[in-house]
Amino acid sequence: MKTEKNILIAFILNISFSVIEFFGGIFTNSVAIISDSIHDFGDALSIGISYFLEKKSKKHADKKYTYGYTRYSVLGGVITTTILLVGSILVIYGAFKRLLNPVDINYQGMIVFAVIGVILNFIAAYVTREGESINQKAVNLHMLEDVLGWVIVLVGAIIMNFTNIRVLDSLMSIGVALFILVHSLKNMKEVLDLFLEKTPSSIDIDELKEHLLEIKDIDDIHHIHVWSMDGINNYATMHIVSKAKDITKVKKQIRKELLEFNISHAILETEEEACDDIECHVEVGASHHHHHH
Repeated sequence: MKTEKNILIAFILNISFSVIEFFGGIFTNSVAIISDSIHDFGDALSIGISYFLEKKSKKHADKKYTYGYTRYSVLGGVITTTILLVGSILVIYGAFKRLLNPVDINYQGMIVFAVIGVILNFIAAYVTREGESINQKAVNLHMLEDVLGWVIVLVGAIIMNFTNIRVLDSLMSIGVALFILVHSLKNMKEVLDLFLEKTPSSIDIDELKEHLLEIKDIDDIHHIHVWSMDGINNYATMHIVSKAKDITKVKKQIRKELLEFNISHAILETEEEACDDIECHVEVGASHHHHHH
């Protein structure tokens, strides 16, 4: 599996680099580098977790997990994001302390580290650029952040080298951390939406219903539920009112239409008369054949 191998490569690159980098930060006395190393270490750790969960998420459905193990990949995203949130808050705290009492920084050493940082992280970002899962996207996002973080550090180090404005170090550090914070929160929201079974953002239930009602022999549709396992694969269940002789034909057409909405797995219940639910009474008759082409 390509995704897994890439994640592993990224993991090894990152974990070894973040350790070197941490000592580099102490050696050059730069809080921006130390904060980047914490950030990189957090990334590496979460990539490791992602790697194992991604592997597990590929397992096929069994009696214990009837929907398969896809959500494990999403769980990887949760853990990763949490690590990043905590990491970025720690970094901001450290940088603020530094702002109040600046120290001397070894700029040449800092520049050297930043150059190595940019190169290594660029390789890692390049390696993880493909992949569909939220997990893979989270990993790739980390890698891109790392590249960006290092570019900022590099530019800052060069400026400080010539101007000796020491607060830049802390300011850069805070900048990188805020960037990570905002992204992590966005990521977290996506993941929570999945766990809360929210309708996938790419699907508009009303539009879906309209399309389905255009199929011949369908009188009404209600109880539409759509959810997603991992942000890619969508599932749906619904009740269909139809007096068609050949109901399998109708179902086939429905499934074909659902595929257009990226719904690969659907449970369709059919009934000849509208059911007694309050919610259904309102709908019956309202959505009859007035828009047939």
